[in-house]
Amino acid sequence: MPVPPLRIAVAGLGAIGMAVARALAEGVPGCVLAAASARDLDAARARLGFAPEVPLVPLADLAGHADLVVECAPGALLADVVTPFLAAGRTAVVLSCGALLAHPELIDLARERGGRILVPSGALPGLDAVRAAAEGTIHSVTLATRKPVAGLQGAPYLAERGIDLAGLAEPLRVFAGSAREAALAFPANVNVAAALALAGIGPERTRVEVWADPAAARNRHTVAVASDSANFTLDIENLPSENPRTSRITALSAIALLRGLAAPLRVGS
Repeated sequence: MPVPPLRIAVAGLGAIGMAVARALAEGVPGCVLAAASARDLDAARARLGFAPEVPLVPLADLAGHADLVVECAPGALLADVVTPFLAAGRTAVVLSCGALLAHPELIDLARERGGRILVPSGALPGLDAVRAAAEGTIHSVTLATRKPVAGLQGAPYLAERGIDLAGLAEPLRVFAGSAREAALAFPANVNVAAALALAGIGPERTRVEVWADPAAARNRHTVAVASDSANFTLDIENLPSENPRTSRITALSAIALLRGLAAPLRVGS
């Protein structure tokens, strides 16, 4: 007997959300775009012209339309987006995973109600290797993130400290600390730090540096892991999306996760 497709809701229709919605509308086996939500529903309707039949509804109404939500909204809205789904024992795909560090109660809710939180690899591949190493003993994890100046402009952390990137002539380290501190300091920029911490040794022990680089045209992340099973370094340069604060591959990783939900073959843990 055929299995009904998963009804997918997309919360947030910025660069990432639009890419996910378009992929679903074009066809992801086992999934169907069932609803979407955005801050400005009228403007979103014009952008969602490729799927005119899909309901555009307020965030609070998404759970009435779907089995699974893909969260592509600002991190401040994470709890509003995913709580109704987790409370109903459903699944939330979370892109703003930095906000998860500030809302551990969402993980507790998923555990209590039988819901699931899925975090795509996003802009940082290799999380499978980190998760595997965490089954043994990881001694250390470090992340160095280099971003074009435009990708960090306007970050509250920089404004609060009077760090002006205008006219920057050489790379400048603007942050060094734990993954938890990085996620709080740059909520729109370093979800990779939170994903890495959740996959490995936690937000307190995962060390992060953030660099503004005037010569960089891409977001670059370098991860170094030392463990009792393997020592490895991961290095990736990501093309930015239409939003310079996010990488193009972030949306693709969410689409790949959805495609794997019903795939007869899935490679990687």
